[in-house]
Amino acid sequence: MPQLQEQPGSSAPPVTSVAASERHRVLIIGGGTAGLTVAARLRRKGVRGVALIEPSAHHYYQPLWTLVGGGAANIESTQRPQADFIPKGTKWIQDWAEEVDPVRQEVRTRGGARVGYDFLVVAPGIQLDWDKVRGLREALETPFVSSNYDFRLAPKTWEMVRAFQGGTALFTHPATPVKCAGAPQKIMYLVADHLRRSGLAGKSRVVFGSACKAIFGVKPFADVLDGVVKRYGIETRFCHNLVEIRPDRREAVFAVTREGREEQVTVGYDMLHVTPPQSAPDFIKASPLAHKQGPNAGWVKADKHTLQHPDYPNVFALGDASDLPTSRTGAAIRAEAPVLVENLLAVMEGKAPAARYNGYASCPLVTGYGKLLLAEFDYDGKPAPSLPFIDTLMERRDMWLLKKYGLPRLYWDFMLRGRA
Repeated sequence: MPQLQEQPGSSAPPVTSVAASERHRVLIIGGGTAGLTVAARLRRKGVRGVALIEPSAHHYYQPLWTLVGGGAANIESTQRPQADFIPKGTKWIQDWAEEVDPVRQEVRTRGGARVGYDFLVVAPGIQLDWDKVRGLREALETPFVSSNYDFRLAPKTWEMVRAFQGGTALFTHPATPVKCAGAPQKIMYLVADHLRRSGLAGKSRVVFGSACKAIFGVKPFADVLDGVVKRYGIETRFCHNLVEIRPDRREAVFAVTREGREEQVTVGYDMLHVTPPQSAPDFIKASPLAHKQGPNAGWVKADKHTLQHPDYPNVFALGDASDLPTSRTGAAIRAEAPVLVENLLAVMEGKAPAARYNGYASCPLVTGYGKLLLAEFDYDGKPAPSLPFIDTLMERRDMWLLKKYGLPRLYWDFMLRGRA
Protein backbone atom coordinates (compact mmCIF):
# COMPACT_ATOMS: atom_id res chain seq x y z
CA MET A 1 0.00 0.00 0.00
CA PRO A 2 1.29 3.50 -0.72
CA GLN A 3 2.48 5.44 2.30
CA LEU A 4 0.26 8.47 1.88
CA GLN A 5 0.97 10.33 5.08
CA GLU A 6 4.33 11.62 6.22
CA GLN A 7 5.92 10.35 9.41
CA PRO A 8 8.35 12.60 11.30
CA GLY A 9 11.77 12.16 9.75
CA SER A 10 14.99 11.36 11.55
CA SER A 11 16.51 14.42 9.87
CA ALA A 12 14.51 16.71 12.12
CA PRO A 13 16.38 18.59 14.85
CA PRO A 14 16.19 17.04 18.32
CA VAL A 15 13.21 18.18 20.34
CA THR A 16 13.28 18.52 24.10
CA SER A 17 11.00 15.95 25.71
CA VAL A 18 7.86 17.49 27.14
CA ALA A 19 7.24 17.14 30.86
CA ALA A 20 3.73 16.17 31.92
CA SER A 21 3.41 19.38 33.91
CA GLU A 22 4.45 21.67 31.05
CA ARG A 23 2.19 24.63 30.50
CA HIS A 24 2.17 27.43 27.95
CA ARG A 25 0.48 30.78 27.68
CA VAL A 26 -0.65 29.98 24.12
CA LEU A 27 -0.66 26.49 22.62
CA ILE A 28 -1.18 26.00 18.88
CA ILE A 29 -2.25 22.63 17.51
CA GLY A 30 -0.88 22.29 13.98
CA GLY A 31 2.15 23.61 12.14
CA GLY A 32 0.57 23.94 8.73
CA THR A 33 -0.32 27.18 6.99
CA ALA A 34 -2.70 28.31 9.74
CA GLY A 35 -0.62 27.34 12.76
CA LEU A 36 2.63 28.82 11.49
CA THR A 37 0.98 32.04 10.34
CA VAL A 38 -0.62 32.57 13.75
CA ALA A 39 2.62 31.70 15.56
CA ALA A 40 4.56 34.20 13.45
CA ARG A 41 2.00 36.95 14.04
CA LEU A 42 2.00 36.31 17.79
CA ARG A 43 5.78 36.61 17.85
CA ARG A 44 5.60 39.92 15.97
CA LYS A 45 3.14 41.12 18.60
CA GLY A 46 5.64 40.23 21.31
CA VAL A 47 3.65 37.38 22.85
CA ARG A 48 5.78 35.04 24.95
CA GLY A 49 5.13 31.50 26.11
CA VAL A 50 3.92 30.13 22.77
CA ALA A 51 4.24 26.44 21.88
CA LEU A 52 3.25 24.59 18.73
CA ILE A 53 2.42 20.88 18.34
CA GLU A 54 3.33 19.54 14.90
CA PRO A 55 4.79 16.10 14.04
CA SER A 56 6.05 16.69 10.50
CA ALA A 57 9.70 17.38 9.73
CA HIS A 58 8.77 19.13 6.48
CA HIS A 59 6.40 21.87 5.42
CA TYR A 60 4.73 21.87 2.01
CA TYR A 61 3.37 24.54 -0.31
CA GLN A 62 0.51 22.41 -1.57
CA PRO A 63 -1.10 24.83 -4.07
CA LEU A 64 1.73 24.08 -6.53
CA TRP A 65 0.96 20.36 -6.57
CA THR A 66 -1.62 21.02 -9.30
CA LEU A 67 1.12 22.44 -11.52
CA VAL A 68 3.41 19.54 -10.57
CA GLY A 69 0.71 17.13 -11.73
CA GLY A 70 0.44 19.10 -14.96
CA GLY A 71 4.20 19.09 -15.59
CA ALA A 72 4.52 22.84 -15.00
CA ALA A 73 6.34 22.86 -11.64
CA ASN A 74 8.97 20.89 -9.73
CA ILE A 75 7.90 18.93 -6.66
CA GLU A 76 11.13 19.69 -4.78
CA SER A 77 10.29 23.41 -4.80
CA THR A 78 7.19 22.72 -2.69
CA GLN A 79 9.00 21.24 0.32
CA ARG A 80 11.13 22.94 2.97
CA PRO A 81 12.29 22.01 6.49
CA GLN A 82 9.64 22.67 9.11
CA ALA A 83 12.31 23.95 11.51
CA ASP A 84 12.99 26.91 9.19
CA PHE A 85 9.52 28.30 9.87
CA ILE A 86 9.09 27.80 13.62
CA PRO A 87 9.28 31.38 14.93
CA LYS A 88 12.12 32.21 17.28
CA GLY A 89 10.98 31.82 20.88
CA THR A 90 8.19 29.39 19.95
CA LYS A 91 8.60 25.90 21.37
CA TRP A 92 8.16 23.17 18.79
CA ILE A 93 6.66 19.99 20.26
CA GLN A 94 7.29 17.48 17.47
CA ASP A 95 4.48 15.07 18.23
CA TRP A 96 0.88 14.30 17.28
CA ALA A 97 -1.96 15.85 19.24
CA GLU A 98 -4.33 13.04 20.22
CA GLU A 99 -6.78 14.39 22.78
CA VAL A 100 -8.04 17.82 23.78
CA ASP A 101 -9.50 18.46 27.24
CA PRO A 102 -10.80 22.04 27.24
CA VAL A 103 -12.01 21.76 30.85
CA ARG A 104 -8.58 20.86 32.25
CA GLN A 105 -7.03 23.00 29.50
CA GLU A 106 -4.71 20.24 28.36
CA VAL A 107 -3.72 18.53 25.13
CA ARG A 108 -2.46 14.94 25.25
CA THR A 109 0.05 13.89 22.62
CA ARG A 110 0.73 10.50 21.07
CA GLY A 111 3.99 10.41 23.02
CA GLY A 112 2.00 10.52 26.25
CA ALA A 113 2.70 14.12 27.26
CA ARG A 114 -0.01 16.34 28.72
CA VAL A 115 0.58 19.91 27.64
CA GLY A 116 -1.32 22.59 29.51
CA TYR A 117 -2.38 25.95 28.08
CA ASP A 118 -4.04 29.21 29.04
CA PHE A 119 -5.22 29.84 25.49
CA LEU A 120 -5.56 27.35 22.64
CA VAL A 121 -5.45 27.85 18.86
CA VAL A 122 -6.81 24.86 16.95
CA ALA A 123 -5.37 24.53 13.44
CA PRO A 124 -4.62 20.84 12.77
CA GLY A 125 -5.58 20.93 9.09
CA ILE A 126 -7.70 18.38 7.27
CA GLN A 127 -7.52 14.60 7.13
CA LEU A 128 -7.38 12.71 3.82
CA ASP A 129 -9.67 9.68 4.11
CA TRP A 130 -8.19 7.44 1.42
CA ASP A 131 -9.91 4.35 2.83
CA LYS A 132 -13.39 5.82 2.43
CA VAL A 133 -13.25 4.84 -1.26
CA ARG A 134 -13.17 1.07 -1.60
CA GLY A 135 -10.21 -0.10 -3.67
CA LEU A 136 -8.54 3.33 -3.85
CA ARG A 137 -5.27 2.34 -2.16
CA GLU A 138 -4.93 -0.67 -4.45
CA ALA A 139 -5.75 1.47 -7.49
CA LEU A 140 -3.03 3.98 -6.58
CA GLU A 141 -0.49 1.19 -6.99
CA THR A 142 -1.37 0.94 -10.68
CA PRO A 143 -0.02 3.27 -13.40
CA PHE A 144 -3.52 4.52 -14.26
CA VAL A 145 -4.63 6.21 -11.01
CA SER A 146 -3.11 9.14 -9.12
CA SER A 147 -3.94 12.14 -6.92
CA ASN A 148 -2.38 15.57 -6.61
CA TYR A 149 -3.42 15.61 -2.96
CA ASP A 150 -0.25 13.78 -1.92
CA PHE A 151 3.37 14.93 -2.19
CA ARG A 152 4.48 11.52 -3.46
CA LEU A 153 1.69 11.17 -6.00
CA ALA A 154 1.64 14.58 -7.69
CA PRO A 155 4.72 13.74 -9.85
CA LYS A 156 3.06 10.42 -10.73
CA THR A 157 0.08 12.35 -12.11
CA TRP A 158 2.31 13.95 -14.72
CA GLU A 159 3.86 10.58 -15.59
CA MET A 160 0.35 9.20 -16.06
CA VAL A 161 -0.67 12.15 -18.24
CA ARG A 162 2.41 11.83 -20.47
CA ALA A 163 1.79 8.10 -20.93
CA PHE A 164 -1.87 8.61 -21.84
CA GLN A 165 -2.51 8.00 -25.54
CA GLY A 166 -6.26 8.34 -25.66
CA GLY A 167 -9.39 6.92 -24.07
CA THR A 168 -11.29 8.14 -21.01
CA ALA A 169 -9.61 10.56 -18.61
CA LEU A 170 -11.75 10.65 -15.46
CA PHE A 171 -11.54 13.22 -12.65
CA THR A 172 -13.46 13.13 -9.36
CA HIS A 173 -14.66 15.45 -6.61
CA PRO A 174 -16.00 13.87 -3.36
CA ALA A 175 -19.13 14.65 -1.35
CA THR A 176 -17.09 15.95 1.59
CA PRO A 177 -15.51 19.37 2.02
CA VAL A 178 -11.97 19.43 0.60
CA LYS A 179 -9.00 21.71 0.86
CA CYS A 180 -8.96 23.95 -2.19
CA ALA A 181 -12.28 22.98 -3.70
CA GLY A 182 -11.04 24.06 -7.14
CA ALA A 183 -8.11 21.63 -7.21
CA PRO A 184 -10.13 18.62 -8.46
CA GLN A 185 -10.99 20.50 -11.65
CA LYS A 186 -7.74 22.46 -12.13
CA ILE A 187 -5.80 19.35 -13.09
CA MET A 188 -8.65 18.36 -15.41
CA TYR A 189 -8.31 21.60 -17.36
CA LEU A 190 -4.54 21.18 -17.62
CA VAL A 191 -4.95 17.64 -18.92
CA ALA A 192 -7.63 18.73 -21.40
CA ASP A 193 -5.31 21.48 -22.64
CA HIS A 194 -2.41 18.99 -22.85
CA LEU A 195 -4.55 16.63 -24.95
CA ARG A 196 -5.48 19.47 -27.28
CA ARG A 197 -1.84 20.54 -27.68
CA SER A 198 -0.59 17.00 -28.22
CA GLY A 199 -3.23 16.10 -30.83
CA LEU A 200 -4.98 13.56 -28.59
CA ALA A 201 -8.20 15.47 -27.93
CA GLY A 202 -10.00 13.71 -30.80
CA LYS A 203 -9.07 10.31 -29.37
CA SER A 204 -9.99 11.20 -25.79
CA ARG A 205 -12.99 11.70 -23.55
CA VAL A 206 -12.63 13.90 -20.46
CA VAL A 207 -15.20 13.20 -17.71
CA PHE A 208 -15.74 15.06 -14.44
CA GLY A 209 -17.54 12.95 -11.83
CA SER A 210 -18.40 15.37 -9.05
CA ALA A 211 -20.62 15.00 -5.99
CA CYS A 212 -21.34 18.73 -6.25
CA LYS A 213 -24.42 20.14 -7.94
CA ALA A 214 -22.52 22.61 -10.14
CA ILE A 215 -19.03 23.34 -11.40
CA PHE A 216 -18.47 26.07 -8.76
CA GLY A 217 -20.43 27.52 -5.86
CA VAL A 218 -20.13 31.22 -6.76
CA LYS A 219 -22.23 31.92 -9.86
CA PRO A 220 -20.19 34.65 -11.61
CA PHE A 221 -17.15 32.37 -11.61
CA ALA A 222 -19.25 29.29 -12.37
CA ASP A 223 -20.45 31.02 -15.54
CA VAL A 224 -16.84 31.45 -16.70
CA LEU A 225 -15.99 27.84 -15.82
CA ASP A 226 -19.03 26.55 -17.70
CA GLY A 227 -17.47 28.18 -20.75
CA VAL A 228 -14.14 26.46 -20.04
CA VAL A 229 -15.90 23.10 -19.77
CA LYS A 230 -17.64 23.73 -23.08
CA ARG A 231 -14.39 24.81 -24.76
CA TYR A 232 -12.70 21.53 -23.89
CA GLY A 233 -15.78 19.39 -24.49
CA ILE A 234 -15.68 18.01 -20.96
CA GLU A 235 -18.51 15.69 -19.93
CA THR A 236 -19.75 16.76 -16.49
CA ARG A 237 -21.56 14.33 -14.22
CA PHE A 238 -22.76 16.18 -11.14
CA CYS A 239 -24.20 14.55 -8.00
CA HIS A 240 -21.82 11.62 -8.66
CA ASN A 241 -19.92 10.56 -5.54
CA LEU A 242 -17.03 8.12 -6.03
CA VAL A 243 -17.45 5.12 -3.69
CA GLU A 244 -15.33 2.37 -5.25
CA ILE A 245 -12.55 1.72 -7.74
CA ARG A 246 -12.05 -1.65 -9.43
CA PRO A 247 -8.45 -1.36 -10.63
CA ASP A 248 -8.41 -4.78 -12.30
CA ARG A 249 -11.23 -3.65 -14.61
CA ARG A 250 -10.32 0.05 -14.64
CA GLU A 251 -13.78 0.99 -13.42
CA ALA A 252 -14.94 3.74 -11.07
CA VAL A 253 -18.23 3.30 -9.23
CA PHE A 254 -20.28 6.36 -8.26
CA ALA A 255 -23.24 6.68 -5.90
CA VAL A 256 -25.91 8.79 -7.61
CA THR A 257 -29.16 9.96 -6.03
CA ARG A 258 -32.01 10.40 -8.45
CA GLU A 259 -35.58 11.21 -7.44
CA GLY A 260 -34.77 10.33 -3.84
CA ARG A 261 -33.30 6.93 -4.69
CA GLU A 262 -29.61 6.05 -4.68
CA GLU A 263 -28.17 3.96 -7.45
CA GLN A 264 -24.67 3.09 -8.58
CA VAL A 265 -23.17 4.15 -11.89
CA THR A 266 -19.99 2.63 -13.28
CA VAL A 267 -17.61 4.60 -15.48
CA GLY A 268 -14.62 3.00 -17.17
CA TYR A 269 -11.33 4.88 -17.25
CA ASP A 270 -7.94 4.80 -18.92
CA MET A 271 -6.61 7.49 -16.59
CA LEU A 272 -8.12 8.49 -13.26
CA HIS A 273 -7.32 11.43 -10.97
CA VAL A 274 -8.98 11.03 -7.56
CA THR A 275 -9.66 13.69 -4.96
CA PRO A 276 -10.03 11.66 -1.74
CA PRO A 277 -12.83 12.28 0.76
CA GLN A 278 -11.69 14.55 3.58
CA SER A 279 -12.68 15.33 7.16
CA ALA A 280 -11.44 16.86 10.38
CA PRO A 281 -8.74 14.76 12.13
CA ASP A 282 -10.18 11.93 14.21
CA PHE A 283 -9.00 13.38 17.53
CA ILE A 284 -10.85 16.60 16.69
CA LYS A 285 -14.07 14.72 15.89
CA ALA A 286 -13.87 13.02 19.30
CA SER A 287 -13.14 16.23 21.21
CA PRO A 288 -15.64 18.48 23.03
CA LEU A 289 -14.56 21.26 20.66
CA ALA A 290 -16.37 19.73 17.66
CA HIS A 291 -19.99 19.60 16.58
CA LYS A 292 -21.45 16.18 17.45
CA GLN A 293 -24.31 16.18 14.97
CA GLY A 294 -25.77 18.05 12.06
CA PRO A 295 -24.09 19.17 8.82
CA ASN A 296 -21.00 20.42 10.69
CA ALA A 297 -20.47 17.22 12.70
CA GLY A 298 -16.78 16.67 13.37
CA TRP A 299 -15.59 20.21 12.64
CA VAL A 300 -14.36 22.60 15.33
CA LYS A 301 -16.90 25.20 16.39
CA ALA A 302 -15.85 28.79 15.79
CA ASP A 303 -17.78 32.03 15.56
CA LYS A 304 -17.66 32.79 11.85
CA HIS A 305 -16.67 36.41 12.43
CA THR A 306 -14.49 36.38 15.58
CA LEU A 307 -13.12 32.78 15.25
CA GLN A 308 -13.67 32.30 19.00
CA HIS A 309 -15.10 28.99 20.23
CA PRO A 310 -18.69 29.51 21.44
CA ASP A 311 -18.35 27.16 24.43
CA TYR A 312 -14.74 27.77 25.51
CA PRO A 313 -13.80 31.47 25.20
CA ASN A 314 -10.06 30.77 25.61
CA VAL A 315 -10.12 28.60 22.46
CA PHE A 316 -9.91 29.88 18.88
CA ALA A 317 -9.92 27.99 15.58
CA LEU A 318 -9.10 28.70 11.96
CA GLY A 319 -8.23 26.88 8.78
CA ASP A 320 -9.37 23.59 7.35
CA ALA A 321 -10.57 21.85 10.55
CA SER A 322 -12.88 24.70 11.56
CA ASP A 323 -16.57 24.94 10.74
CA LEU A 324 -16.16 28.36 9.12
CA PRO A 325 -18.56 28.40 6.13
CA THR A 326 -15.96 29.41 3.58
CA SER A 327 -13.56 27.72 1.19
CA ARG A 328 -10.66 25.83 2.76
CA THR A 329 -7.77 27.68 1.13
CA GLY A 330 -4.52 29.36 2.11
CA ALA A 331 -5.99 32.68 1.03
CA ALA A 332 -8.82 32.24 3.52
CA ILE A 333 -6.29 31.53 6.27
CA ARG A 334 -4.35 34.63 5.29
CA ALA A 335 -7.51 36.66 6.00
CA GLU A 336 -8.48 34.67 9.10
CA ALA A 337 -5.11 34.78 10.90
CA PRO A 338 -4.88 38.54 11.62
CA VAL A 339 -8.47 38.55 12.89
CA LEU A 340 -7.79 35.59 15.17
CA VAL A 341 -4.60 37.10 16.56
CA GLU A 342 -6.23 40.47 17.24
CA ASN A 343 -9.16 38.82 19.01
CA LEU A 344 -6.94 36.42 20.94
CA LEU A 345 -4.87 39.33 22.23
CA ALA A 346 -8.07 41.13 23.26
CA VAL A 347 -9.33 38.12 25.21
CA MET A 348 -5.91 37.71 26.84
CA GLU A 349 -6.34 41.27 28.12
CA GLY A 350 -9.85 40.61 29.37
CA LYS A 351 -11.56 42.43 26.52
CA ALA A 352 -14.26 41.31 24.09
CA PRO A 353 -13.12 40.25 20.61
CA ALA A 354 -13.90 43.04 18.15
CA ALA A 355 -12.11 42.13 14.91
CA ARG A 356 -14.30 40.49 12.27
CA TYR A 357 -13.62 38.08 9.42
CA ASN A 358 -15.96 38.53 6.45
CA GLY A 359 -15.43 35.07 4.93
CA TYR A 360 -12.93 36.18 2.28
CA ALA A 361 -11.45 33.27 0.35
CA SER A 362 -9.68 32.93 -2.94
CA CYS A 363 -9.35 30.06 -5.36
CA PRO A 364 -6.88 30.55 -8.23
CA LEU A 365 -8.49 28.28 -10.83
CA VAL A 366 -6.01 27.14 -13.46
CA THR A 367 -7.99 26.72 -16.69
CA GLY A 368 -5.13 25.76 -19.02
CA TYR A 369 -1.42 26.35 -19.50
CA GLY A 370 -0.88 30.07 -19.08
CA LYS A 371 -4.52 30.72 -18.07
CA LEU A 372 -6.04 31.28 -14.65
CA LEU A 373 -9.35 32.51 -13.25
CA LEU A 374 -8.83 34.19 -9.86
CA ALA A 375 -12.01 33.55 -7.90
CA GLU A 376 -12.26 35.76 -4.80
CA PHE A 377 -15.45 35.85 -2.74
CA ASP A 378 -16.90 36.35 0.74
CA TYR A 379 -19.47 34.75 3.04
CA ASP A 380 -22.30 36.14 0.92
CA GLY A 381 -21.00 34.38 -2.18
CA LYS A 382 -20.23 37.68 -3.84
CA PRO A 383 -17.02 38.45 -5.75
CA ALA A 384 -14.53 40.19 -3.45
CA PRO A 385 -11.63 41.26 -5.69
CA SER A 386 -8.46 42.32 -3.92
CA LEU A 387 -6.50 43.52 -6.95
CA PRO A 388 -7.53 46.98 -8.16
CA PHE A 389 -8.06 47.76 -11.86
CA ILE A 390 -7.95 44.09 -12.87
CA ASP A 391 -10.94 42.20 -14.22
CA THR A 392 -10.74 38.86 -12.39
CA LEU A 393 -13.97 37.60 -13.96
CA MET A 394 -11.97 36.31 -16.91
CA GLU A 395 -9.08 33.92 -17.57
CA ARG A 396 -5.78 35.77 -17.42
CA ARG A 397 -2.13 35.02 -18.13
CA ASP A 398 -0.89 37.45 -15.49
CA MET A 399 -2.85 35.51 -12.85
CA TRP A 400 -1.14 32.30 -14.03
CA LEU A 401 2.22 33.98 -13.46
CA LEU A 402 1.00 35.16 -10.06
CA LYS A 403 0.13 31.58 -9.08
CA LYS A 404 3.33 30.03 -10.39
CA TYR A 405 5.81 32.63 -9.15
CA GLY A 406 4.21 35.35 -7.03
CA LEU A 407 2.09 33.39 -4.58
CA PRO A 408 4.85 30.91 -3.57
CA ARG A 409 7.13 33.86 -2.77
CA LEU A 410 4.33 35.54 -0.82
CA TYR A 411 3.76 32.30 1.11
CA TRP A 412 7.32 31.35 2.07
CA ASP A 413 8.78 34.81 2.65
CA PHE A 414 5.85 36.81 3.96
CA MET A 415 2.78 34.84 5.07
CA LEU A 416 4.63 32.22 7.13
CA ARG A 417 6.75 35.02 8.61
CA GLY A 418 3.67 36.90 9.79
CA ARG A 419 4.27 39.78 7.38
CA ALA A 420 1.33 39.29 5.00
